[in-house]
Amino acid sequence: MARKKTITRDQILTAAYEVVANNGFSKFTARNIATQMKCSTQPIYLEFANMDDLKQEVVKAIFTHLSEDIFTREVTGNRLIDFGLNYIDFATKEKKLYRALYLEDSGNGSMMQETSFHWFKKLAIDQSEYANLSESEIKSIYIGFWIMATGMASLMSAGILEFVQEDVIKALQETLTIVIDRKETIDIKLAASK
Repeated sequence: MARKKTITRDQILTAAYEVVANNGFSKFTARNIATQMKCSTQPIYLEFANMDDLKQEVVKAIFTHLSEDIFTREVTGNRLIDFGLNYIDFATKEKKLYRALYLEDSGNGSMMQETSFHWFKKLAIDQSEYANLSESEIKSIYIGFWIMATGMASLMSAGILEFVQEDVIKALQETLTIVIDRKETIDIKLAASK
């Protein structure tokens, strides 16, 4: 009689997510995930073709978390400002996951930047005041805005600076106004996904 599975795919995904959230992708190994679940590595390889397959599933789960729980929170009524504010809030509340996604050289940083641009673009074209902008204008606004948001997120995540929410909102609003009013577009290329 075949043994019944005691460890499910969802349990493996949860453990893998926890490894990334607590230690980053540098610790994303079958052994560390198995240790998190207090089992051998065998159930992992029975459920997933390889570690890249598992990593893709974990990244999908993280994207779902970000798009449903983090980046959609409404605070100011301006969805672009809210996006920046939520990004900074994520960086300060989920420091290790933020670093794993946006700062580590694990092959995900450029994908996260690209995904963040697409989220930003969607938010921009869904708002009437930005709907008539060209893609290059939206990209230019994103670059200027993202530089400010990432600087604040990184400094706050590292504990170097602290800002109250009102000051973050004001800085993001001022940055957005400046980059929208700028007559020239910035042509910086987003890093290509590996």
